[in-house]
Amino acid sequence: MRKTPPFWHKGAHAVRRPHLLARARIAAALRAWFSSQGFIEVETAALQASPGNETHLHAFPTELNDPGGQRARLYLRTSPEFACKKLLAAGETRIVEFARVFRDRERGALHHPEFTLVEWYRADASYETLMEDCAAIMAEAARAAGSRLLRFRGRTCDPFAAPERVSVAEAFARHAGIDLLATVNGGQGDRDALAAAAARAGVRCAAHDSWSDVFSRVLAERVDPHLGLRRATLLYDYPLPLAALARAKPGSDKVAERFELYACGVELANGFGELTDAAEQRRRFAAAMDEKERIYGERYPVDADFLEALAHMPPASGVALGFDRLVMLATGAERIEQVIWAPVVELESMEGTMP
Repeated sequence: MRKTPPFWHKGAHAVRRPHLLARARIAAALRAWFSSQGFIEVETAALQASPGNETHLHAFPTELNDPGGQRARLYLRTSPEFACKKLLAAGETRIVEFARVFRDRERGALHHPEFTLVEWYRADASYETLMEDCAAIMAEAARAAGSRLLRFRGRTCDPFAAPERVSVAEAFARHAGIDLLATVNGGQGDRDALAAAAARAGVRCAAHDSWSDVFSRVLAERVDPHLGLRRATLLYDYPLPLAALARAKPGSDKVAERFELYACGVELANGFGELTDAAEQRRRFAAAMDEKERIYGERYPVDADFLEALAHMPPASGVALGFDRLVMLATGAERIEQVIWAPVVELESMEGTMP
């Protein structure tokens, strides 16, 4: 039984249409801003040999069949990151993509199986420059939507105020009473030390939780709700065990050049000072896939072509911003489907569909 009317129902569409028109204005405003900053808008393939190698992201697999009868497993991308970095290796210096991306097992007020990431890269620029970009983009989106505040579930954020900058270690100390970096040594996390600190903070952990799992629990329960209230928060210097594709901060064996942007308690963007050490990136991918196999019983291939391109990539910084979430906050929408023109069908509405 369908819980809500289909998006094409005239009544349902009329309710969503103001949000959708604002989406179009915001997209146009952001494209104009990127153009004014000297960016080239690129379009990269949604079909990739590897969908990405993050432990908790799930991809949609598919198969490529060529006219000669050869077959190969491909995936719908979870991010355009690999392809964009290959373009940096090819010589591009400022690129942006409004990328449709796909993630399985994700659906909720802030999550959708298919959504839009605005992902941009600056060669020879610091990740602090991208923090400034994020602040400018929030203001552009709010102006285009005709909004003075970003809103979500009773929380507000001034998109025109300078974001506060708080390190992850500072945030954990302030909101959870945890000395986070005391649990990181030589780039590795001490799971038992962090779990003990989390327990003292009243955060329950499972026996099989890794250091990263415990970190995520504390972040979600104790830290996230305090971020991006009244003004945006730039949460920076993530611990090295969570560096992903970010390089280590110079002179540190504890933190990486990674930041996230929050508004109204919602994560909007994730940025890196980009790692260009192919051997280190391969090691991180292998560790992430080992953990994925332990938890979910599956792993994704590593894109060898991407690792080869890293050796030719200039120093750069990049960031991915959830465009649909930004539109939600700029328009006051309560669910992500309200700002997507044609949302992915819900499973219960497919009852009776012919195979």
